[in-house]
Amino acid sequence: MPELTPPQLVRIEAAALESLAGRLEGPMAANFTRAVDLVLQCGDKRGRVVVTGMGKSGIIAQKIAATLSSTGTPALFLHPGEAVHGDIGGIAPGDVVIALSASGETEEILRLLITLKRISDALISFCCNVQSTLAQASDVVLDCCVAQEACSLNLAPTASTTAMLALGDALAIAVSQRKGFRAEDFADLHPGGKIGRKLARVRDLMHSGEAIPQVTPATPMSEVIYEMSRKRLGVTTVVDDGKLVGIISDGDLRRLLEREGAAALNKNATEAMHLAPRTIAPEELAIRALGAMEEEKITSLIVVDQTGPVLGVIHLHDVLRTLEG
Repeated sequence: MPELTPPQLVRIEAAALESLAGRLEGPMAANFTRAVDLVLQCGDKRGRVVVTGMGKSGIIAQKIAATLSSTGTPALFLHPGEAVHGDIGGIAPGDVVIALSASGETEEILRLLITLKRISDALISFCCNVQSTLAQASDVVLDCCVAQEACSLNLAPTASTTAMLALGDALAIAVSQRKGFRAEDFADLHPGGKIGRKLARVRDLMHSGEAIPQVTPATPMSEVIYEMSRKRLGVTTVVDDGKLVGIISDGDLRRLLEREGAAALNKNATEAMHLAPRTIAPEELAIRALGAMEEEKITSLIVVDQTGPVLGVIHLHDVLRTLEG
C-alpha cells in the first residue's frame, strides 16, 4: 500500500470521529443514553465504574477511568491480565464495568465475562464489531467502528483508539452534566498543579486571624492608620459587636486628607469608613474574587459567612500570585 502523509493520517482519524458523532446523533443515541443511565445508577448505589482493556485499548481505558474520576464519577482501571489472577476481586456488586476491545474477541477479557456478569451490575462495551462475543454479552454496546485505521497497513490501532477515547470522554462529561457537576466540585478533585491553582478557593488565600486588619467605629484615625500600616493590606475592616459595618481603604484615607487636611487626624473610623463594603464567601473560587475586584476596581474583598463575622481579607496580589503560579 502507498505511504500516507501526516495530513492524510490525521484526516482519517478526524473522519472516524465525524462518523462516531453521526452515530451518536442517530442509531447509537439510545444506547449511549442507556450507558449514561447505568453509570448514574451505579453512583446512586455508591458503586464504581471499572474500566478494562488490553494493549492499546487498555491505555485508553486508563485515561477514561481517570477522566471519570476527575469529573465526579469514582472509577478505576482493571488490567484484564491481572484480573484473572485475583485482581477481579476488586469488583463488587453495584459496580459497572466498561470493557474496551476493538475486535470484541480479546481473549483476556472473554475469560472474565462470566465473572463480570455475575458480580457487576452491568457491562458496557466499546467495540468495533457489534456482533462479537463481548458485544453480544454486554448490557449496552457502543459502536466504535472505523472505516480504516490511520496506518498504511490498516493494522495499528489508531483511528479506532481515537474513537474509543472520544466516546469515553463523551460518556464521562455527559454523566457529570447530568449530575450537575460544578466548577467547585472540580476544584475539590484537583488540589494540585495549574488546575488546582486556577480553582483555588477564597478560604485558601485569605488573610485570617491576627492578620485581619480590624478597628471599631470609635477608633481614632491615628490608630486606624497604624492598623492599616501594620497589616499591609491597604485596608482595614470596621467591626461593631462582631459584625462588619464598614471598610477604610488607602483611597478613603487619601480622599479624607485631601478634604480635611490635618484635621482628618481628629476624626474616628466611623467618619472615614466606606459603608456596604464588597464581600465574598469563603467557599467562592478565587478566580471569581479576582473578577469581582477587577469589576469594582478595588484591591481587596472582605470574606464573611452568612452570619456576618469577618473571616478574612483576600487581596488582589495574593490571587494573581496564585493563579500565575
